[in-house]
This record gives sequence, C-alpha cells and structure tokens, in this order.
Amino acid sequence: MSSTVQPAQDVAKGQGKTKVILYWLEKSRAQRILWLLEELKIDYELKTYKRVNMVAPPELKKIHPLGKSPLLSVQAEGAPEPLVLAESGLIAEYLIEHFGPSLAPSQYQNGKEGQVQGETEEWLRYRYFMHYAEGSLMPFLVIALILRTIREKSPFFIKPIANAITGNIESMFLKPNLENNFNFLESQVKSAPDGGGYLCGSKLTGADILLSYPLSAARGRAGLSKEKYPALFEYVTRLEAMEGNKRAIQKIIDIEGSYDPSL
Repeated sequence: MSSTVQPAQDVAKGQGKTKVILYWLEKSRAQRILWLLEELKIDYELKTYKRVNMVAPPELKKIHPLGKSPLLSVQAEGAPEPLVLAESGLIAEYLIEHFGPSLAPSQYQNGKEGQVQGETEEWLRYRYFMHYAEGSLMPFLVIALILRTIREKSPFFIKPIANAITGNIESMFLKPNLENNFNFLESQVKSAPDGGGYLCGSKLTGADILLSYPLSAARGRAGLSKEKYPALFEYVTRLEAMEGNKRAIQKIIDIEGSYDPSL
C-alpha cells in the first residue's frame, strides 16, 4: 500500500476543514473517484493498493466489510468518526453535493420548481447516467473480463473447450448487448442538449466522469471503435484529454510506476 496527500483547496461551504481519504485499487473503478477529487480541487489523501490473485487485498476489509474499491472516508471538522462511503455512484453524488454542485445540472426548469415532470433534460440525463454506468454498462464489461480470464487461464488441454464455450457466450449474448449499449450511447452523445459535447449537455458532469472508466476500457478490449461509433469514440477521447483526468492518471503513474485502464 502507498499513501500520498494531495494539497488543494477545500471548497465545501460550512464544512470547515474536511479530511478526505480515497482508498484506490489498481485496475478498478476507483480511478473515476480520483479524477472527481482532482476536478473538485479539494484536499484528499490517496492510499493505493495492489491486487492479490486478481482480487482486492484483505486490508481493504478493515475499511469496509466488503473489502472493495473505491472506498472513501470523509471526516468533517469536529466529527468524532469518519463517514465511510462505498459504491462509486454514492461516493460521486456525495462529493458533488457537498463540494462541487456545478458538476450536476440544474434540476428544474424555470418556473417549474418542485413540479412533477418539471425537471430539465440535462438533469434527467445526469441522474440516469449516474445509475446507468454501474447498472447497465459495467456488468457486460465484467462478463467480458471473466470470459477473457477463462480463456487465458485455462490449462492447455481444455483450452479448445474453454474457447468454444466462451466464444459462444460472446457471440450469442455479450457482443449483441455491448453493441446495443454502444449504439445507444452513440445516439445519446449526438443528441445531447445545449449543443452537446458531453452526455448531459455542453458541460462536464459527474455522470461523464463515472462513464469514463468503463468506456476507456471498452475502447481497448470490447469493440468500441472509431469506425463503428465515431461520436462515442471522440467523446471518450475528449474525456481522456481533460486536465483533471490527466492529473489523476499522472498521480497513479508517479506512485505505482504505470497506469492501465483495461479491465
């Protein structure tokens, strides 16, 4: 495990000095939270962990019973105990609400505050994609990882059988579902409101940050190509080039020696 402290400005109003710790695991979705912290420019401490036989090390169970990553602890000034948050969506929503509301679109249209169906398109997209990243897209990428691992780790004498089984699952189930999701995202990028640029409009939101990791991984190994999905491919390229994202990646390179976004 490695640890470093990132000096930055604490911007939470009325929170005093807040201690934030991100527990980052290699080749995990925690990279998105690291980018979010960089984007919000708040003080945080970064603790990094290596996988053991492809899974998170047991030390993370001391932080949260499930021992997964990302984990984030937040301790406000004067609070007796830190608040430990798990799950990327919850962590992102909590940080944005307290430290960076500009990363969430306005919820209501002017004059329709509190009304049913008074929400803005930008906000509805934002809330949808905050859940979509983990609920719809990520499971298929995890399946892709499992199938790839089966092929790579199978003993040579059963590789033909393993390849046949995984190949059938990929062609009959995985590939159609990935293509369906990529086509959907391609259309969403093209139809984003206010001139687009990002999924929810013309400005970066927390939803873009949560989608950045699975889409970067998909571009490498799951068939997200420039030829088939030009708008989506360009969108992912734009996310990867953002300064906050590059700072987050460089921080891992400085600590770990390299950064691999693939699943």
